[in-house]
Amino acid sequence: MKYRVERDSMGEMQVPADRYWGAQTQRSLQNFKIGGDVMPREITHAFGILKKAAAIANHRIQPGRMTEEKLKAICAASDEVASGQLDDHFPLVVWQTGSGTQSNMNANEVIANRGNEFAGKKLLHPNDDVNMSQSSNDTFPTAMHIAAVLGIEDDLMPVMEAFIETLKRLEAENADVVKSGRTHLQDATPIRFSQEIRGWRGLVETPLEMLKLALPPLRRLALGGTAVGTGLNAPAGFDIEVAKAVSELTGKPFTTAENKFHALTGKDELVFAHGALKALAANLMKLANDVRWLASGPRCGLGEIRIPENEPGSSIMPGKVNPTQCEALTMVAVQVMANDVAVGMAASQGNFELNVFMPVLIYNFLKSVRLLADGMRSFDANCLSGLTANREKMRRNLYDSLMLVTALNPYIGYDNAAKTAKLAYKEGISLKGACVKLGFLTPERFDAVFHPEEMA
Repeated sequence: MKYRVERDSMGEMQVPADRYWGAQTQRSLQNFKIGGDVMPREITHAFGILKKAAAIANHRIQPGRMTEEKLKAICAASDEVASGQLDDHFPLVVWQTGSGTQSNMNANEVIANRGNEFAGKKLLHPNDDVNMSQSSNDTFPTAMHIAAVLGIEDDLMPVMEAFIETLKRLEAENADVVKSGRTHLQDATPIRFSQEIRGWRGLVETPLEMLKLALPPLRRLALGGTAVGTGLNAPAGFDIEVAKAVSELTGKPFTTAENKFHALTGKDELVFAHGALKALAANLMKLANDVRWLASGPRCGLGEIRIPENEPGSSIMPGKVNPTQCEALTMVAVQVMANDVAVGMAASQGNFELNVFMPVLIYNFLKSVRLLADGMRSFDANCLSGLTANREKMRRNLYDSLMLVTALNPYIGYDNAAKTAKLAYKEGISLKGACVKLGFLTPERFDAVFHPEEMA
């Protein structure tokens, strides 16, 4: 491998000749050989957006320092970073400095070296130009917020909305199906299958509302606070201009954080947003479990619904098919709930003027967003969309349910209805047979008042 020599304030470093990063990135690469979990690409791409935005803001406020020539080179390189074209030039792992300083310098070095290629000369310095008016302490939390907003709005929310539309279609298709309800895993009064599906729909719609509530605080950017929140070395108005530029580049309404001291040390906005992600995960666990219970069988389980058969389920039992999409989605839910612990603990480590657990926090946050989006998309396409009701089994189970006796309460009273249900269960006879045998109603009167479909 060929190398070139790069320099930083600590001296010279050999860097692979075909890579744009510089000495500080190389030092981090050598000093933190931990785990192999690379900094999320969403953060890399967010750095491309914020570095371009910072250059635009600097040019608007101090064009003498951020010249048109420098702006053009930084913007061209930043666009490649934001689009993912230069992902291979961002090798650093999550387990580095807790402020994300080395990832910020990775972006500065890559953009400077690539920008110099565009300029055809040594035009840009990573600190003086690409990092102008900035500190790692305000750029990394800004990248976190940009990545979080883009991930939630552009990746997760559309999947949630499509999932909701599938459930609405299933509701309409099953509006005429009445089945036995269940509480405590025991038979309960009847319910329309469409009503059960409506409950599932609420499990997605409510966390979607929560995520929308969590977005406004995430739109507040720390950029402009520099090292400790005072804005040292940033010109007046830079924070407002850079937030405006980020908004222009993303098409989303970002603003500057009014309290920069909080923006650098507090991470409660991300904790709040991840709480909504955890709520979604908890609800998806319930929904997926409902589906696999209702699909259990095909002969010895509930068997009230049929789900797509996607692959063989056993290496030894021929013909066995398993609810694999349910299992995948519930595993996603477990991981997201575990991630929430890491997010909360990392946010609690905001000592004095800076939180230094930011890489692990955003790693887990974005992992949750990605897993939920992918998991829901897969479940929708490969399971939910093909779900159908086993109407015959639902009807049979409905009429076998002893809890239909609840319809008799107004006519024979709670205590007599309980006696009817217990006798029917003990002797294996119908509710009608038990009620008539106990002398509570005549056969004709029973038929006149007993209509299970109307109970839903």
